[in-house]
Amino acid sequence: MTKLFFDFIVDKKNNTLTTKREFAANRQLVWDCYTKQEHLDKWFAPKPLGTKTKSIDFSEGGHWHYAMVEPEGNEYWGWTDYTKIQPIDFYETTDAFSDSEGKTNSDLPTATWHVHFTDKGSNTLVETTVQYASLNDLETVINMGMEEGMMSTLERLDELLLTLAK
Repeated sequence: MTKLFFDFIVDKKNNTLTTKREFAANRQLVWDCYTKQEHLDKWFAPKPLGTKTKSIDFSEGGHWHYAMVEPEGNEYWGWTDYTKIQPIDFYETTDAFSDSEGKTNSDLPTATWHVHFTDKGSNTLVETTVQYASLNDLETVINMGMEEGMMSTLERLDELLLTLAK
């Protein structure tokens, strides 16, 4: 199996994290995995956590309210507002930690995400840039294990794509 491209870049000057990740699937399928609940719930959490969606409206002005769930049942809630969508090319969001009712946790960092999808031969390259308000916010998520979590989460997407691309 060919090694798929992966890069994780921390830019402390601009308070950003950039992930570049290649997937062995066409752009439409990868886009669907990032934007449809039936797929998101199967991959959007690092192992061994699972994902559950409380509500989703993938449209500009819509949101995704979800939890990452530990096997023991502990839940870590998030709230994503979709701010700009250009189907199968990119979308932008504001992402925050929240509670189960959707109230944002102001003690934890909020970020702006730009997720861009491009063809790379028969594969798809997804470049995700996450912008934080401050270096302190960036360092907080790094210390929370963002790099390891992203790597594990994207490996789960690889596994899901193998089952969907058949």
